[in-house]
Amino acid sequence: MTPTAGPAQGNHRATYREVLAEPRFWLLFSTRAVSITADALRITTFSVLVYSSTGSALLSAVAFGTGFLPQLFGSLLLGSLADRLPPRALITGGYAVTCAAALLLALVRMPIAASLAVVALVSLATPVFHGASSRLVAQSLKGDAYVLGRSLNNIAGAGAQLFGLALGGAAVAALGPRRALAVSALLYLGCALAVRIRLPRLRPTEYGGTPGGAVGERGAVRASLQGAGLLLRGRTVRRLMLAQWLPPAFVAGAEGLIVAYAGERHFAPGWYAVLMGCLPVGMLVGDLLVGRLLRPRGRERLVVPLTVLSGLPLIGFAAQPGVGVSSCLLLLAGFGYAYGLGLQRPFLDALPPEGRGQAFGLLGSGSMTLQGVGPVCLGSVAAGLGTGGAIAVAGGAVTLTAGWMLTWHRAGREPSRTTIPASTTAFS
Repeated sequence: MTPTAGPAQGNHRATYREVLAEPRFWLLFSTRAVSITADALRITTFSVLVYSSTGSALLSAVAFGTGFLPQLFGSLLLGSLADRLPPRALITGGYAVTCAAALLLALVRMPIAASLAVVALVSLATPVFHGASSRLVAQSLKGDAYVLGRSLNNIAGAGAQLFGLALGGAAVAALGPRRALAVSALLYLGCALAVRIRLPRLRPTEYGGTPGGAVGERGAVRASLQGAGLLLRGRTVRRLMLAQWLPPAFVAGAEGLIVAYAGERHFAPGWYAVLMGCLPVGMLVGDLLVGRLLRPRGRERLVVPLTVLSGLPLIGFAAQPGVGVSSCLLLLAGFGYAYGLGLQRPFLDALPPEGRGQAFGLLGSGSMTLQGVGPVCLGSVAAGLGTGGAIAVAGGAVTLTAGWMLTWHRAGREPSRTTIPASTTAFS
């Protein structure tokens, strides 16, 4: 069956060339890729800085993850701003604030608690900036072009993250952690200037804002909480969000055990890095092939089979396979990640136009939070079942999620769009 929120609106297959030819998308896409590189550089470098200052592995791990969990709270408390404020100001301000935070960490020797607080505060506002950017992408790309735009973002995001991690290691070795943080600040500054100069200033009617609407802090929080509640109470939107949250969270939990699995199986040094690289390689190949070769309805029909493919190979780790088989299993699991492309258009169709920015911010922050929780939960399972058994449990959980998706009612049993009344999105 096809787990969609409504009938597919046409079956035209767009091309990556068409998507990249859209000027607004190209600007947002390229600056986002650079900012992801800067994010990876900043996060790893900050973790190294904390470890070199304290010698504490725990604080280093906290420094690595402190930018993730606050995003969910930021989405719940401030998410409505993504739909109410001018996007050029929001996106430029987001990059500028992140640049300032990186410079602060690089130039000022603060207590560790203060440094962690700076990173947490910036991440609190991250869903607002990203929500505004995602809303503009949805307005700029129509139909299948939007799905391919999401595919390109996934591909570029994975590549930029890998490049940022490598750049972080090289920058720390060559410059030291503080100067490496300054490099990330320069990348953020470049993104802010590019958006400020090249993105046109939009009228409120072009981005959904309220002309002359005053934004009060208490009104913004109340509107954000009410908007998030209404989005999650809508069965279609809630299902489609969970479908995009749960499999990546389980797979991230399995991914977090790869180093320990390689150690338990006494693989040669360095093989853990090869195994960890198999998942993103499979994701890149899956997104390219599914996005380029299949028509929209074909992608939507394959949502459940591809979800099964992302989980079923992981169950094979219960047999404690060697390096070669493990690599193949992880490549297949990564390929199955392309299931998400078949959910993009139904998810967009199910959203109210006046709440898309908040919905995109909530989608991203919820996914990041659960992917941070996944390794902790699977690590606890590994204490009893071993790493191979815990990875298999993760694969089983993904497969069960696919079974749940198969039970969804067909289109027409419920409204396809959540309606957010104007009173909940206005600021008072």
